[in-house]
Amino acid sequence: MTREPAIRRATTEDVEVCHDVMWRSVTDFGRRNGTPLEGTASDWWASGERLQRFLATHAAEWWVAEEPDAGTIIGYGRSIERGGLFELTEFFVLPKSQSRGIGKALIERVFPVGRGDIRSIIATTDVRGLSRYYATGTVARFPMLTLTGTPADARPGDDLKARRLSADSEADLDAQREIERSILDFAREDSEIRWLLEDREGYLYVRDDMAVGFAFVGQHGVGPIAAVDPVDLPGILLHVEGRACELGIERLEFQLPAPNEVATRHLLGRGFRLDPWVNLLMSDRPFGRFDRVIGFGPPVFL
Repeated sequence: MTREPAIRRATTEDVEVCHDVMWRSVTDFGRRNGTPLEGTASDWWASGERLQRFLATHAAEWWVAEEPDAGTIIGYGRSIERGGLFELTEFFVLPKSQSRGIGKALIERVFPVGRGDIRSIIATTDVRGLSRYYATGTVARFPMLTLTGTPADARPGDDLKARRLSADSEADLDAQREIERSILDFAREDSEIRWLLEDREGYLYVRDDMAVGFAFVGQHGVGPIAAVDPVDLPGILLHVEGRACELGIERLEFQLPAPNEVATRHLLGRGFRLDPWVNLLMSDRPFGRFDRVIGFGPPVFL
């Protein structure tokens, strides 16, 4: 008699194994979807280890499925919760282990119905996953586009000043959080902003002594980025592109909500191209003003 996979809470010792499950699942979907992804699991781990360890440390829920005899992890799910926003960050089952009830058991634990003031997922277009997400009460709101390109030297206009965001300045952290809260109805906790500032340079954009936007840019990705008024997005993106060029970043990738027409047109005009890979922003209710937001990259959460 075949024993059912065991479902248990994950531990920090599971981080790299879960990453391998994610890589195998995502690259398999890419091949099946006609959008193959580059890089080995080791390549992805080298660039994404800090993010994976952050997600492990700050997970609201993190569960794994493993074969009972071998103890091999064959699936996992993880979520994060802050400021009332409850996000499913990862949900993967190895292709050969699907259709065994593992996905249902995992998602019930990591993304339980009724938890969170806002429930959100940045989902792939894999129909098997989408059916699970609809069952959790979320609905696909709009596509999340990926725009990629080689950064060039660029500067914003003189009226928009970029000021380095300091982790030691409560005023800076408060300004960033207030902008984010006014746009997305939630704000990151100090610990997440400080983690971002260890991984990326953070900037506040100021006009007439008033903060009108923020951005994060570094070797491992860009985002989140936001502007109080979409009219300031081109100036902010020019600064981000110029800073990426100065840092020697060869490939710059932005995660754009499709309603953000100002940023999309600006980047296309700068020579950035739409990647064939498209994700979906799903939520249990409409929220936020996504015409002035660029998400965190890679697209595991907003």
